[in-house]
Amino acid sequence: MLHELDDFSSLLRTLDDREWTTPSRCEGWTVAGVAAHLTGSMTDIVSGNLDGIGTPEVTQREVDERSGRTSGEIAEELDAATKASADMVAIFDDDSWDAPAPAGLPYSLGVGIEALWYDAYLHADDIRSAIGRPSERGAGLEASVSHVAYFLDDRKWGPATLALDGMPEHEIGGGGRRITGDPLAFVLAATGRADPVPLGLDATVNIYA
Repeated sequence: MLHELDDFSSLLRTLDDREWTTPSRCEGWTVAGVAAHLTGSMTDIVSGNLDGIGTPEVTQREVDERSGRTSGEIAEELDAATKASADMVAIFDDDSWDAPAPAGLPYSLGVGIEALWYDAYLHADDIRSAIGRPSERGAGLEASVSHVAYFLDDRKWGPATLALDGMPEHEIGGGGRRITGDPLAFVLAATGRADPVPLGLDATVNIYA
């Protein structure tokens, strides 16, 4: 997660003014809005400002509070939140990962940390998509597949087995029909960012639907 946040900050520092104001595939948000949301979420978390975190109202507040800031300013804020996150994560022991997440969230702390990793990876891809840069793969994509699999299982989607290219397999609902193909295409379909039909799926795979 920490490396993903560092990479996100580095990406922001490469953006020019035109790219910063480019519309993204996240409806109603420019690249600046995507960056403001991710950064605002991390600042809220390390500040203990967790009331309503992840809700549309709080997400919009995170974006609105950073309106007019430059990419460099947002990157600096994210760097500070990342450092605070590193200090916080360093004190977790093995038992902490299975403990309940804060703010009454209905999953473990480990799942919550994975969600932040997924968020940083996927929103960086939202920015790259908007400005015409190629997607990146690696550990962030693997974490994103795992995150999506967790929430599909939680929603009792399936049964199915995710057997995506180059990824560990994930059984959903005890396992069932094998879903194969490109893992990024699957993550985009499962988050409402792409058409699920080419993967042989339908709209019920969207974890946000």
